[in-house]
Amino acid sequence: MMTCTVKLSPNIAKTVKGKLWLGTKLVQFGGSEKIFHKMFNLEQGDKLLNSAHCYLSTTAGPIAGLVFVSTHVVAFCSDRPIIISSPHGEVGKVFYKVMIPVNKVKRVNQRNNENNPAKKYIQVVTVDDFDFWFMGFLNYEKTFKFIQKGVSMD
Repeated sequence: MMTCTVKLSPNIAKTVKGKLWLGTKLVQFGGSEKIFHKMFNLEQGDKLLNSAHCYLSTTAGPIAGLVFVSTHVVAFCSDRPIIISSPHGEVGKVFYKVMIPVNKVKRVNQRNNENNPAKKYIQVVTVDDFDFWFMGFLNYEKTFKFIQKGVSMD
């Protein structure tokens, strides 16, 4: 019997709705490579190596999106825009994006939740000691390997 530990949404209906929304967006844009090129200003010659759906851990809670690994960056973009407000009270929607140049990545670590070892994380640590935590992968081992391979190509 196979079990899945990708449950960050409060109920199954919301999880399925999110996955369907992501699938629709992938079809609309023509795949993850086109989303990657549309969402990020890339250096000339930057080539997408792989991508995976996951969650980025933030102080406000996990954000669903896609992690991209290219020849120059490890990047994340949220599935949906998040609502932000300015100090002047204006409200707007923006995609939550992270872009880490591969030459600024110090290491990539595999981590388990001490209280629940089935919950696995990938930690990306930069040379200035910032860390980014990715979780909720459908294929954790495969994703870890392609992130690790992507940052070691530099």
